Amino acid sequence: MRVERTRLDGMLLFVPEPHHDDRGLFTRTFDAAVAAAHGLDPAAFIQDSQSRSRYGTVRGMHGRSGRGEAKLVRCARGAVLDVVVDARPGSSTFGQHVTVRLDDETFTTLYVPPGMLHGFQSLTALSDVCYRIDREHDPSEDLSVRYDDPDLKIAWPLPVAAISDRDLAAGSWAALRARLSN
Repeated sequence: MRVERTRLDGMLLFVPEPHHDDRGLFTRTFDAAVAAAHGLDPAAFIQDSQSRSRYGTVRGMHGRSGRGEAKLVRCARGAVLDVVVDARPGSSTFGQHVTVRLDDETFTTLYVPPGMLHGFQSLTALSDVCYRIDREHDPSEDLSVRYDDPDLKIAWPLPVAAISDRDLAAGSWAALRARLSN
């Protein structure tokens, strides 16, 4: 398994090396020793969740206030364009975003550090996204920014086919930025 850094400080990509043969394939999607070697505490991830989305669905942009939350994110079925926005006011990459394709062919796992906003768009008929999260959910700490906020300039590859009412009602990046700087 190889590990790559992105241009957002602290964000990592864990890229497995699948073994293919006439039966199909086998791959390791998580390795505690590899995670630890890159500064992550594997035991800190206490919750696994999964979402299923249809083609064109956008979920996000979501984050957590307080201590934030770290996530390991992978696509177990289909493909998604995953988007991470740095919402850490003291970070040198504050306000910047990175997009990564996650799919069921490369099995890449994305490490999203605390203090980031996260979202994705389904690129296939169905996509299953798996999350390993380091904190229990507390709805009072939820943060969200509209997926199409003009200040973020996220280039979603497809027309939005479905999005939750909650995500449509999300606030602006400018409002969150002001809140975070107080």
